[in-house]
Amino acid sequence: MINLLKKLMNNKNIDGYIIPKNDEFFSEYSYPNRLKLISNFSGSAGLAIILKDKNLLFVDGRYTLQASIECGKNFKIFEIPKVRPFEVIKKIKHKLTLGFDPKLFTEISLKANFKNICNLVPVNNNLVDEIFYLKNNNKIKEFYCLNKNIAGETISSKLNRLSSILKKKKINNIFISAPENCAWLLNIRGFDNPNSPIPNCQLIINNKQIYFFSDISKINKIKNSIKYKKIKFYEFKEFPKVINKLKGKNFSIDRNSCSIFNKSIIFSKFNIINDIDPCYSLKAIKNKTEIKNMINTHISDGAALTKFLYWIKTKKKLNLTEIDAEKKLENFRKKNKNFLYPSFNTIAGSGPNGAIIHYRANKKTNRKIKKNDIFLCDSGGQYKYGTTDVTRTVCFSNPKSKIKNIFTRVLKGHIAVSNTNLNKINTGEKIDKRARTFLKKINLDYSHGTGHGVGYFLNVHEGPQSISKFNNVKIRPGMIVSNEPGYYKEKKFGIRIENLIYVKKNKKNIQFKNLTLAPIDKDLINFKMLSSNEKKYLHNYHLDVYSKISKYLNKGEKKWLSDLI
Repeated sequence: MINLLKKLMNNKNIDGYIIPKNDEFFSEYSYPNRLKLISNFSGSAGLAIILKDKNLLFVDGRYTLQASIECGKNFKIFEIPKVRPFEVIKKIKHKLTLGFDPKLFTEISLKANFKNICNLVPVNNNLVDEIFYLKNNNKIKEFYCLNKNIAGETISSKLNRLSSILKKKKINNIFISAPENCAWLLNIRGFDNPNSPIPNCQLIINNKQIYFFSDISKINKIKNSIKYKKIKFYEFKEFPKVINKLKGKNFSIDRNSCSIFNKSIIFSKFNIINDIDPCYSLKAIKNKTEIKNMINTHISDGAALTKFLYWIKTKKKLNLTEIDAEKKLENFRKKNKNFLYPSFNTIAGSGPNGAIIHYRANKKTNRKIKKNDIFLCDSGGQYKYGTTDVTRTVCFSNPKSKIKNIFTRVLKGHIAVSNTNLNKINTGEKIDKRARTFLKKINLDYSHGTGHGVGYFLNVHEGPQSISKFNNVKIRPGMIVSNEPGYYKEKKFGIRIENLIYVKKNKKNIQFKNLTLAPIDKDLINFKMLSSNEKKYLHNYHLDVYSKISKYLNKGEKKWLSDLI
């Protein structure tokens, strides 16, 4: 397929072609996955550059090992941000002309990756689509509305809050290009994503009207249900026509999700304000109803995961594979009537596969789990109504002291994050340092962030908040983030402990509270390394888990869980 692509490149008179992971909606789990089609790389983030004489693949630290396994024979792998595409390309003697699909790139992403070291040429017909003749034959599934008792806030209230921001900034029109922000703003959901209830749609909003762009065949339910008369519905192809009839001087776009293609249409008539969509920050602060529903969702999810952990930890003979374990866990979740589907592809990695940070078992890689393996399981669910994401690492025999010591350092980092005094330490960058402290004392670290923002019955990964080396967004009450330090020994094992936590305000104090309710494997802990406060935290955590989920467990499960307190 790469050779076919190179023939098309010759026809277009370009030296190379850039293929991102995302689709035109910049979704993490996109359709079609053009990057996988051309490279076989199945991770959630990456960028390929196909040149006449070489193939380059750029991924972040979560995926370097996975990329080398999946496509190392045909591609040279580079780790972002250690190496950027422009740094590789500028070493080539002549100035390259690279083609790209303008619907799949924002201006900011092109500039960050390529600077001015090559000629970038938009190619409106996607070359990967031409090779594979991609067509979505899936059955049309309509968008639907959330009730106020699920969303916790009316559409009018959300629009009024957004409108006040636009007035302060003196913005005439705004383009809401990220579908998850449209979903939040209009209290709608859909089926356009395999792991999130995303409705692929975009909005233009001004003080008179909302212009809603989507596949018209999907809007019948919401058209009749949304009690907001100022919405007009259009096909995506009508975007230029609507832009032409709008009035005003300026137009605000989201620099992270407005494509170069759409930006050029808007720029033909308006002054553009490159900004960040205010919906990201508004959406990040969950209301009381959303927090309540997330708490209840995690009780259900915690019961399912605890049943799975009991099942796998107490099996006399393991005799199962990674895929067997993955299916068993999903079956436990499916017993809950509110479970819909996984919030991402389950990571069930045993032994050396656990060291692949975003591993997914398939027929080729599927290992039989052994008694002396360290088993890492990262999974989550979409429920009515809430989103979960949790990682537990377990053992099946007495592990080596070196492994226990590393696990304990990861646990200490996990506890340090959870116990952060948010009145004093209130940005992801500062909190991230706390998580790594105990590993760094013995010169160990991990190559991913410590935590990501999480949506409410939306994307399992959302911003603007995160716990990472580069995030300075203030952590505020109502935000939800993951807490997931880890360590990965290539070809040996992986360790990660992940809970979702939310920010609660109690009078003047702001603190993290655990959402995730599932036991941490005590067989992997060196208790001599824990302080009295850390031991107290672990005791109280397991007590909390037991008090909230024990009524959903059978006698054997209850006894096993109570012994961990």
